[in-house]
Amino acid sequence: MDEITENKQIKLTFSNLNLVKQLFGEYNGNLKRIADLVDVSIHARGNTVSIQGDPIASSLAKNILEQLYGLLKDKYPVYPTDVDYAVRILSEDDRVDLKSIFLDTVYVTSKKRSVMPKSIAQKEYIDAIRNHDMVFGIGPAGTGKTYLAMAMAVAALSKGIVNRIILTRPAVEAGEALGFLPGDLAEKVDPYLRPLYDALHDMMRFEKVLNLTEQGVIEVAPLAFMRGRTLNDSFIILDEAQNTTSEQMKMFLTRTGFSSKVVITGDITQIDLPTEKLSGLIEAKNILQGIDGIKFVFFSKADVVRHGLVQKIIKAYEDLDKNQDR
Repeated sequence: MDEITENKQIKLTFSNLNLVKQLFGEYNGNLKRIADLVDVSIHARGNTVSIQGDPIASSLAKNILEQLYGLLKDKYPVYPTDVDYAVRILSEDDRVDLKSIFLDTVYVTSKKRSVMPKSIAQKEYIDAIRNHDMVFGIGPAGTGKTYLAMAMAVAALSKGIVNRIILTRPAVEAGEALGFLPGDLAEKVDPYLRPLYDALHDMMRFEKVLNLTEQGVIEVAPLAFMRGRTLNDSFIILDEAQNTTSEQMKMFLTRTGFSSKVVITGDITQIDLPTEKLSGLIEAKNILQGIDGIKFVFFSKADVVRHGLVQKIIKAYEDLDKNQDR
């Protein structure tokens, strides 16, 4: 790969023609995407691209193209969404090596899809789970907090690092009275736990999840069911932790046993507790930071890996909150 700079124009020539097709995208779609997002002009001729625009933006576009090409050389399939992630990551910090993020495979699902981080915060989160006994992942919806924790849990189980996975959520009534929902207790609670099952079924075949659940190797239960237990040799995920009370959070955290790993996820902007109740997640954030063995990782709207509209929706609500505070 050669680089020529002339008249404030950067030219890059890539040697592998097969990889160039993937890098440029169908009808040069990836190049157009980078040009739009970085605000530069990118023109392709054969296996050479010319970049023109603000020097800083042009340098960023060059960095993005070179690193995406490096990923392709390492047999990483670059999709249009990866282009978006690359632009976002390198715009935040142009010193980041994309390979350290995109090639860090957490788990390969039953559908042969690799789960890996897609942002700097997600990479920090994965490393935190590897290196700490207790990790809090706090941030908006769509940032991969629960999904990545689930992938880490399934990977730990498959490697024999833990003997079981325990997934739990507080069953908080968000606008509906639980008692008026039809069915027995299990049927009433199931809708609250459904997102955990959905993430689990993304990782493993349905039959395997069912089999491991019947054996007690995987347990999905409301938070109230954790009371009075000590959980050893387990990977425990508490999801939607913003809806725990102070008492519930303390109860849950003190269930941690030997050789266990605990991940607590939540979004402190979406609390469904009564206004007089303090969120256990907010309290934990205020009093537990700095304790050895506990790590807090904070996500922002920049880490959202869902549809692009989700980022815009989160920003709109943030702007609304700011205006109301004024």
